[in-house]
Amino acid sequence: MDMEQFDPEEWELEGFGEQKPRKRKSDFARGMAAGVMATVLAAAALTLALRFVVAPKEREGLAAEPKENQAEEEQRVFDSSVEKKMSEIADLIDEYYYEAVDKDAMAEGVYAGMVSGLGDPYSNYFTAEEYASFHESTSGLYFGIGVVLNQDAKTKVITVRHVYPGTPAEEAGMKDGDILAQVKDLDISDMELAEVVTHIKGEEGSAVHLRLIREGEADYVEMDVERRQIEVPTVQYQMLEGDIGFIQISEFAESTPEQFEEAITEMQGNGMKSMIVDLRDNPGGVLQSVCTMLDDILPEGLVVYTEDKYGNRSDYKSDKECMDIPMAVLINENSASASEIFAGAVKDYGYGTLIGTKSFGKGIVQTIIPLEDGSAVKVTMAKYFTPKGNYIHEVGIAPDIELEYKYLEESDETYNPMHDNQVQKAIEVLQQE
Repeated sequence: MDMEQFDPEEWELEGFGEQKPRKRKSDFARGMAAGVMATVLAAAALTLALRFVVAPKEREGLAAEPKENQAEEEQRVFDSSVEKKMSEIADLIDEYYYEAVDKDAMAEGVYAGMVSGLGDPYSNYFTAEEYASFHESTSGLYFGIGVVLNQDAKTKVITVRHVYPGTPAEEAGMKDGDILAQVKDLDISDMELAEVVTHIKGEEGSAVHLRLIREGEADYVEMDVERRQIEVPTVQYQMLEGDIGFIQISEFAESTPEQFEEAITEMQGNGMKSMIVDLRDNPGGVLQSVCTMLDDILPEGLVVYTEDKYGNRSDYKSDKECMDIPMAVLINENSASASEIFAGAVKDYGYGTLIGTKSFGKGIVQTIIPLEDGSAVKVTMAKYFTPKGNYIHEVGIAPDIELEYKYLEESDETYNPMHDNQVQKAIEVLQQE
């Protein structure tokens, strides 16, 4: 299950002026959302998500058995009257519309409209092309420009949440916080992120023209950005004074557990005695990934559980092996979905101290179901609960220590965790344990 894999509408920004990225966050983690990860990375999901991908052959086993007292007719999305009306509308268009009809485009519109009619910003229909692009993003390897994108679920505004260092986007001059106004010559104001991503990506070595809105600039910022193969790191780490390991996780992709384990192994080899896990601005990702990582950290027991509309429950557990070291976890209002599963489990077990500001509050899980023609449907299929049974949707997780972010040294050219007041607080807490 992915958790919002990326669901880039990840942060559900309320508008151009409502974004509050942390000042001078590290090149790696600054503004990371996603994320659908939506990095032209492709993700076209609404930034904060938890996902579960299902193969077509497994689909029959996915559907839960409805309660016996629910009539078969009640389980149908459309009754015969709806199907009849759809047929009538199709006949009217066929007979009266003044130009030739693109039947394939009409059909795709019907499919997308069905899912859109749920009124759920986290449920989407993907064309075959969009799904291929989205699936690519979860592997952490793709052909693109090297940015993380978020789309506001209400306004459809697409914001550059992070520009990866050493990528074509950075070389071209893109910056965190830029707003995407146009891709090539296309008006993207009403496009879903998944579709926009398909236009940004392309053949390796080719270039895509972008028009950006940038704070402080009176006119549009325009640039041509080369497309190259991009390998996305989701974990970055370093040792701090006092044998404290500092590990930043930008999202929970399929490759994240392996990167996480490599980081832990190396820091333990360097004498790590305590650890800070930075989940600020982490929009979520794949459910299996965060559960694997929690299994490495927590003692035997429940990590998280989900419940569908029929009351069916699925438990995710950790085994006896665990990390027995003091730990602090940094969260903020952009920590969502899988990040909240991580933080919620650590808090419920009393296995670490949460520091920062209240998390986003996304307590639902999406299932991605591929269809036979290569398209797919992402639909919200369950709620998830922390080990103690807390449902955090639209509530969030409160930190143990409430502390607004402040960077303490304006002269730094690059981010230094020792000048981050939340990191400093974490160090103070860990040194007292």
